[in-house]
Amino acid sequence: MADALPYKPKPGEIPTQPGVYRFRDADGRVLYVGKAKNLRARLSNYFAPLHTLHERTRRMVLTAASVEWTVVGSDVESLQLEYMWIQEFSPPFNVRYKDDKSYPYMAITLADEAPRVIVTRNRRIPGARYFGPYPKVWAVHDTIDLMIKVFPIRTCSDASYKKAMATGRPCFPGQIGRCGGPCSMKVTIEEHRAIVDDFVAFMAGGDQRFARDLTARSWAAAAAMDYESAAVYRDRLQAIDAVLSRSSLVLAEDTDADLFGIAEDELSAAVQHFVVRGGRVRGVRATTIDKELDISSADVVDQVLQRTYGDAESSDIPRQVLVPRLPDDAAELEQWLQERRGKRVSLQVAQRGRKADLMRTATVNAQQALLLHKTRRTSDYTSRTKALTDLQLALGMDEAPLRIECYDVSHLSGTNVVASMVVFEDGLPRKDQYRSFSIAETTDDTDSLYQVLTRRLAHVDRDEAAAAAAETAVAGVDPADGESPVVTERKRPRFAYRPQLLVVDGGAPQVAAAARALEDAGHAEIALCGIAKRLEEIWLPGEDFPVILPRTSEALYLIQRLRDEAHRFAITHQRKRRKRDISTVLGEVPGLGDARIKALLRHFGSVAALSNASADEMTALPGIGPKLAAAIEQRLANR
Repeated sequence: MADALPYKPKPGEIPTQPGVYRFRDADGRVLYVGKAKNLRARLSNYFAPLHTLHERTRRMVLTAASVEWTVVGSDVESLQLEYMWIQEFSPPFNVRYKDDKSYPYMAITLADEAPRVIVTRNRRIPGARYFGPYPKVWAVHDTIDLMIKVFPIRTCSDASYKKAMATGRPCFPGQIGRCGGPCSMKVTIEEHRAIVDDFVAFMAGGDQRFARDLTARSWAAAAAMDYESAAVYRDRLQAIDAVLSRSSLVLAEDTDADLFGIAEDELSAAVQHFVVRGGRVRGVRATTIDKELDISSADVVDQVLQRTYGDAESSDIPRQVLVPRLPDDAAELEQWLQERRGKRVSLQVAQRGRKADLMRTATVNAQQALLLHKTRRTSDYTSRTKALTDLQLALGMDEAPLRIECYDVSHLSGTNVVASMVVFEDGLPRKDQYRSFSIAETTDDTDSLYQVLTRRLAHVDRDEAAAAAAETAVAGVDPADGESPVVTERKRPRFAYRPQLLVVDGGAPQVAAAARALEDAGHAEIALCGIAKRLEEIWLPGEDFPVILPRTSEALYLIQRLRDEAHRFAITHQRKRRKRDISTVLGEVPGLGDARIKALLRHFGSVAALSNASADEMTALPGIGPKLAAAIEQRLANR
C-alpha cells in the first residue's frame, strides 16, 4: 500500500537532522508545512501503509505530488523556518485561524513628537504601544476617560495638534479639558513625554507606586491646607482606583503572564487568550482554529504560540506563558520566545492554585466559544440551506431532510441507562420536541438503540392519523347564529411528525441496530446514518466504508451539532434521574429530611462519594448523629 505513492523518497534519501518539510501538489502549490527534530523519522509516518493513516492525513498525502525538505542547524531554526513558510504559503492542510472579530486596542503613538492615546483596530501603527485587546469599544473609551484624569496626555487628532501649535491657540479638546498635550499650551513637549511614560508604565503593570505617590501628595497638600491641590490628587486617586477595580486581581500583583485556554474537537478548536499584567486581566482575545489534519492537543498549543508571538513586539511577550499542556518542542519554543523578548520567558502548565483556577475559567470560555462557533454556522440561513443540500447529496436522499432526529444512549457503568431524542427542523433545534427515554433492561448500546427506535417508530403511523383528525374538529354549533359550526384546534400528538432522516451516535454496529428497528417497524423509507466520533465519519446502512465529508462541509457541522446536542440532552436527563433516585432512597431513612439530604449531597459532591462514605465521615455534618449516619450507611448499602 505504501508503494501507491509514486513520490515516496527512496530509503536513505531523507536525512536524520532537524529540518522543515513541505508537501506540494501537482501544480506546485504548498499543501502542508511541518517541522521535525528528525526528518526521516517524521516523514516515515506519512509513508506508512495508507490504510493505517488517519483519513484526513491520507487525503493530504494522496493529494500531494511531491515532498521536499530543508535541513537546519537546530530545532529553534526549524521552528522559525516553519513559521515563516506557513505565513508565506498559507498551506490549506495546516491549521487555519479565524478570529471571531477585530478587537479594539488602546494605542499610544510613541513615534509622534507629542504621543497621543487613541482607540484603534489597526495593529500596524509604526512605533505605537498597544494595550488590550478589549471586548468592547466602549470599554476602551471608558478607560481612556479615567486615565487622562490622572495622566493628561494628548487625545486630539494630528490635524488639530498641528493647527494649535502653528496658531498658538489650544485645540478644541484642550479648551474643554479633554486634551493634555502641548497643544493645550499647559505643558512643554518634554513634560508631556514624561507624562506619557507614566501613562505607559501604569498600563503596562498597574504600578501601585502611582497610587501611593498620589496618596502621599494628597495628605501633604491637606496638611499644608492646600485643599484645592488635595482635591485634585483625590480625584486622580479615585480615577486610578476605578481603572484598577474594572479588573479584579486574579494573580499576584507582580505577575505578567499570558494564559491560553483551549477547547477542541476533531475538526476545530477555540482559544481564549487572557492577557494578565500586574496580576489583572488586561485583555481577552478569542480565536477559532480549523484543523485539516489530525493533530494532537500539544500540536495545537505549538501552533497557537507561534501564531500569537510570531509577529509580536518584544514588549507584548510576558515573563510567563501558561498553557493547558506542553508541546513536544517546549524547550525550543521557550528559547524562541526568549530570543524574541530579549529576556527570560517561562513556558508552564498551570497545575494548581490561582493560575489553575484562571486556566479553568479560560477553558470554560473556550468551550462556550467553540459551541457558539458551531451554533452560528448552523443558525445562518445560507449555511443551513447548504448543509441540508450537502447532506442530501452525501446520503443519496431524494430531498433535503427538513426534519432530522438524532439519538444517543448514556449510561453509568452499564446502569441507569437512558436515551435522548433531539429534533432539528430546517437546520434549527426544536427543543419543545426533544424526548428522553428510560431503558429498564438492555444488553448493550445497540440493543438500547433498537429498543428506543422501536418505541418511537411505533408512534409514526398512529400519531400521524391522530394528528390528521385533530387538525380541526367540529365541537358544536355557534350559539350566535345557530348554524355555523365551531372549529376548535387540538394539540397534536407527541410524535406526530415523520422524520426524513434519523441520526445515531456511533458507527456501523449502531447503524445496523437502527436499520433493523426501521425494517421491523415497516419504515425502511426513512433515511438513516450514524456519526462515529473518532474520525467524524458518516456510516450508512449496509455499507462497508464510511462517507467522509470535507472538513469545511456545512453538512458535517450540522451532523456534529445534532450529535453533541443529543449527547448533552442524554447526560442532563441521566444526572436528573440519578439525583432523583438517590433523593428517593435517602428519603426512606427515618429522620432524614430534604434539607439534610441536600447538605449530604453538597458536602460529598456526588452520589458515588456519598455511597462510599463511612458513618464516621457523615457525622462530620451538623445534624447527622451516629445513629442517623449508621442508618444512612445501611440504606445505601442495601440500595
